[in-house]
Amino acid sequence: MLRHRPSEASLNRVFNWIAEERPDLFDCYQSTHGPRVEAALNRAKFVASFIRHEAGTALFVGLCRVAGTRTIGRDECILRPAHIELIQLGMSGVFASSARKHVVEFDLAQTPWNEKWHGRLIIKWPGLERSWYRWADRNVFPIQAIAQENLLRAPVPPWDRITLDWSELAVLPESWRAVLSQWRGIYLIIDRSDGRQYVGSAYGVANILQRWLEYARTGHGGNSQLRQRAPANFSFSILQRVSPDLDAEKVIEIEGTWKRRLRSLSPSGLNDN
Repeated sequence: MLRHRPSEASLNRVFNWIAEERPDLFDCYQSTHGPRVEAALNRAKFVASFIRHEAGTALFVGLCRVAGTRTIGRDECILRPAHIELIQLGMSGVFASSARKHVVEFDLAQTPWNEKWHGRLIIKWPGLERSWYRWADRNVFPIQAIAQENLLRAPVPPWDRITLDWSELAVLPESWRAVLSQWRGIYLIIDRSDGRQYVGSAYGVANILQRWLEYARTGHGGNSQLRQRAPANFSFSILQRVSPDLDAEKVIEIEGTWKRRLRSLSPSGLNDN
């Protein structure tokens, strides 16, 4: 029994999204461990994966079969594409001690066992939460609730309450993507390193989603000043929503008013024009 709770605040903030939307990242997260958990998993046939919920409880993700193992070097562990993406989301290094030269990577194959409980089954986690792995036959895990809806699926907040870090753009839940693809309007990027701002507009096929995924891919979206900066410092929000059928020329006009109001034009801001 594993109860995952990232110690890194930025990774913990999007961990529900990872467990629900990105099984490749979740598998990578739980595939390598420190020496004690590694030794335990070497004796296990199945792993019940949970993530932190409220204090003293855990939310079910799935039951995995330990399908195999392989020993890899620490450098190879860090250079796995999914591991690199987890580091970009805030994970610090590897689970294994930095003094180890090799780690065991576990192939944890998802089983269909009670898939209907995924994101819904809430159990009580006995004892101290920092003891995040347990043997099922040596502990009692009372069921606290089975939710009607999947609790891993985060509802989309109102547009004027959305604030996302650059790293979060790549793991947006499908429900968020669907809504952002319908919203066109004016958005704001703030470089938290010095507070300078960039104002942009979105009115393409997929509207705000299209633009933000471009930033997720490139880090700069084609802007010369953003290109010179570290995207890990960028924060994204929406300044104004407009009608989904508003002409592009009108959207650009509104964008210009925001640039003047926020003084985002160079040299005080990050807009070239």
